[in-house]
Amino acid sequence: MLYMIIERFKSSDPVPVYTRFRQHGRLMPEGLTYVSSWTSKDLSHCYQLMETGDRKLLEEWIGNWRDLVDFEAVEVMGSSEASAAVLAMTENGGGKDGY
Repeated sequence: MLYMIIERFKSSDPVPVYTRFRQHGRLMPEGLTYVSSWTSKDLSHCYQLMETGDRKLLEEWIGNWRDLVDFEAVEVMGSSEASAAVLAMTENGGGKDGY
């Protein structure tokens, strides 16, 4: 499963986060894969794409950073997968709620 991780640096301060990263790396458990990331221009947020078959590994990783970062984890899919899901919904008689 793919997860878009929205990180909000506490006090909008990236320095402690980047310092820990330089000293200790990503602190990810085995089985959790970093895919890519982007950071807001004001350096207050980071958006990371992560992959794992076990949500518990994601939660373990978040726990390693929770003192410096507020997290939101959203399960996501690629656009081709989303397109196929929407097509299946319309073929089954309607939208997400059956309308």
